[in-house]
Amino acid sequence: MNASTARLRGVLAPVLTPFSADGTPSAARYVRHCRLLLNQGVSLAAFGTNSEANSLSVREKRMLLDALVEAGLPTARMMPGTGACAIPDTVELTRHALAYGCAGVLMLPPFYYKGVSDEGLFRSFASVIDTVADPRLRIYLYHIPQVAQVGISAALIERLLRAYPGIVAGIKDSSGDWQNTEVLLDAFQPDGFDVFAGSETFLLRTLQRGGAGCITATANVNAKAIAQLAREWHADDAPAQQRALDTTRAALQRFPMIAAMKAAIAWQSGDDGWAAVRPPLVELDAAQRRDLESALTNIGFRIDGAATLAEHAEEVVHPGR
Repeated sequence: MNASTARLRGVLAPVLTPFSADGTPSAARYVRHCRLLLNQGVSLAAFGTNSEANSLSVREKRMLLDALVEAGLPTARMMPGTGACAIPDTVELTRHALAYGCAGVLMLPPFYYKGVSDEGLFRSFASVIDTVADPRLRIYLYHIPQVAQVGISAALIERLLRAYPGIVAGIKDSSGDWQNTEVLLDAFQPDGFDVFAGSETFLLRTLQRGGAGCITATANVNAKAIAQLAREWHADDAPAQQRALDTTRAALQRFPMIAAMKAAIAWQSGDDGWAAVRPPLVELDAAQRRDLESALTNIGFRIDGAATLAEHAEEVVHPGR
C-alpha cells in the first residue's frame, strides 16, 4: 500500500483499547469503536496514552492494526503511536504502520531514563528515521512531559527539522500549557510543521492560530461534537460549542480519565466488558460509576452510537472506508 500524501488535520482520537474477559485486547470491540469514530468525523491515533499503549506489547499493537486493516478501515486516516523506550520496538511498529500506508506515526521520546539531553533525544529519533529509511515516513512528535517526564524542546524540534525536513511532520502538545502551544504555533506551524493540541479544551484557540487540530482523549466518547467544532470553528457559535465541549470534559475529568471513558461506554452501550482496564490501572468502583453516570446525566450527555459498541452488536464490514 502507498502512504497517503494528504496530511491529517482536524480531530484524532487516541483510541481506547477494550479488553476481553481473559485480559487480552478485544479486536472485535476495537474495530467497532474505530469504525464509529471514523464515521463521526474523527481520525485514529491508535496506541496513545489513553489507549493504554505502554501496557500493550508490540505483538498486541501489530495485531490490532492488522484487525483494522483486515476490516477495511482507511489507513490514510490513521496515526498509530509507535514510540517506545527501545529503539528496535519503535522501528518495528513504525515499519508495520508504513507497510499499511498509515498517514503518519505518533512518536513518544524514549521515556524511562530521566534528565536526558536534547542530544540524546536527537540521536534516538535520528536512529529510528535512519533505520526505517523510508521517504514515506511522517513523524508526529508526542510531547507529554507531565507523564513521560521527558519533554521535547523547541530547540530539539528545530534541529530535527533541519536534519529531516518533511519527515518530522508535526507534534501533539499534551503539556496542557497553552503558552507552550503558542510558541510552537508561532515558530513552526507557518513552515508546515503541524501543531495539534493535546486536548479539545484548546481546539478553538489552536485552529484560530492556524494549528492543525487536536488529538484528544474525549474524542473516544464525544467525537461528533468535537469534530463539528473542528469543521465550524469560523461559525458565530464556535465559542458556545467550545464551552459545551469543556463542560463534558470537566464531568469526565473528575475521575481517572481512561477508566471513566471506558465506564461511560460500558454504561451507555450495555456492554460491561468495556469497563475493563489493564493493570496497573484500576477500573472505577461502583460508587464512582454511579457518580459518573449522574454527572453525565445532569449535563444531558449521551455517546452517539454507543449501542453499536456492545460485544453482541453485529459487526458490519465496509471495505475501503
